[in-house]
Amino acid sequence: MLTLFRWLSRWPLWLLHVMGGALGWLSYVLSPLYRRRFQDNARQAGVSGPPSRAAIAEAGRLLTELPYLWMRPASRSILRHVTWEGDGLIDDAHARGQGIVFLTPHMGCFEVTAQAYAERYAARHGPITVLYRPARKAWLRELVDTARERPGLAAAPATLAGVRQMMRALRRGEAVGLLPDQVPPHDMGVWAPFFGRPAYTMTLAARLAQQTGAALILAWGERLAHGRGYVVHLSRFDEALPTGGEGQAESAAAVNRAMERLIRQRPQQYLWGYDRYKTPRGTAPTDGAAAPHRRD
Repeated sequence: MLTLFRWLSRWPLWLLHVMGGALGWLSYVLSPLYRRRFQDNARQAGVSGPPSRAAIAEAGRLLTELPYLWMRPASRSILRHVTWEGDGLIDDAHARGQGIVFLTPHMGCFEVTAQAYAERYAARHGPITVLYRPARKAWLRELVDTARERPGLAAAPATLAGVRQMMRALRRGEAVGLLPDQVPPHDMGVWAPFFGRPAYTMTLAARLAQQTGAALILAWGERLAHGRGYVVHLSRFDEALPTGGEGQAESAAAVNRAMERLIRQRPQQYLWGYDRYKTPRGTAPTDGAAAPHRRD
């Protein structure tokens, strides 16, 4: 698999995206479970018609661009494919000596946001640490671990040790990144509305900011048509987060609302096939949570 990824990494981005669009539709047509989940999640958010159909191909492009992003030589800068919108927020936070928590939904190219930050800012402000869940399959774990070891980019597992690693990075004034719409393990989340339906939601995003004084910045990487690259969009997280244990559900709901606002900007680039409403093993479902979606 590493050999295949290295070979594909030499392909031009536009060709990888052409292949990805076809792969997205093929997966949608051939997998009834994936198609049903995709349709249910998009319908829950009120998304249909052209944006919903466009998201089918975008999901495939998310996969086929990974070899380029993960395996290209370090000498091939990702910045030549990236433009920025709102990057003054990064400069302002670092000028105040704050760490930064980037909140990125499963939308567009979420890999490119961390890589672009690492190339542009890590030399001056330290690496960006990204949260990830280790893959269960050994070959995939080896691939991901190898691919994400890039200059200026550190990876933290979704464990207590990984959380401590992120806390230390923020207290040094560095940046961290996570996907707050990723379903957390049991006991690491609370139930909070997401597009009007209860979703098990991580509490880590709010805790990181509250315990370190870091700036919260919303970030996502828009995938441009025809392989023309990406736009990294940055905006403020403009809701106050309640403190204390009783405020965890309110903080999670505020984070979900921020993710919803981003997704509504470009619903055709959200990963609607992601199993957002699943119930982690050991977690009691709440009203509106679907028991058939229970997973490890």
